[in-house]
Parts: sequence; structure tokens; C-alpha cells
Amino acid sequence: MVNNPPEKGTYLITENYRSDKGNELLIKAKDVLFALLFGDDSNHVSFTRIERELLTLTLPRFKSESLNFMQATTEISSLGTWQDPDSVSNDSRADNIILQVEYGEIEGELIGDGIVTTLSLINNLEINEQILYARMINVEQSTLIT
Repeated sequence: MVNNPPEKGTYLITENYRSDKGNELLIKAKDVLFALLFGDDSNHVSFTRIERELLTLTLPRFKSESLNFMQATTEISSLGTWQDPDSVSNDSRADNIILQVEYGEIEGELIGDGIVTTLSLINNLEINEQILYARMINVEQSTLIT
């Protein structure tokens, strides 16, 4: 990072706050996240996906553009309350968005591990939340065909 980025929990970290290497890493992290969630033979990604999982992300609506590359995402409006112990980003009825994506998991839950890693990078390089809430749960039944 360069140029004193905004404090965690406030604004997006835009391109002018990142070094060239930081910008490259962000692009790669988004590419890997896309491949983990949606990759198939059409984009030269091959995983033996054995079960369905649901990724749920909650973030401020004004930061959701950072993840607009994701396809097949359900967006749900929500109001959130966050009490920051450091009083940097207290929110009362904040305009949040919940993004849900169903994806295929592989043996050993390794896709989920990769999702956590890439989301951490994306958060630290762009989204800039103190806590980026992401949760993955097993989907017992679904109408999605893999």
C-alpha cells in the first residue's frame, strides 16, 4: 500500500492508494475468487466438485461494486448495526447488501479455504472493512444442476 489509505471501516481503498504490485495482486485475487466460485471447462478450470455450498457476504452497499465481477449472485438489501469498539465505523441501520452465491465444493473443503484467502486479500486491498463477514454453509438440496 502507498499514500496512507483510508482507515479500516471507512471508505474503499481505490487504485491511487495501492502500489502497482498491490493493484496486480487485487486483480489476481479477484480472478482466483471467480475461478473458485464459477470456474469450469469453459474458462479452463477443472475441479471435481462433490457438494454444493452457499457463500453469504454482508457488506456496505456502497462497497459492493468491488465484487461486481461475480455472476449468478443473489443480492438482498439489509439494514445492519455494528458497534465498533474503537468508534471508527459505528453503524446504526446501515445500508448493507447481502450477496449469496452457490458454488461447488471439492474434497477437503479447499474451495472454501481459497475463498477465505481471496476475500481477505480483496478486503485488505479494496473493500477495507474492519470485519468482512462471509459465511459458507452446506446446501442439502438445490435446483442448480452442476
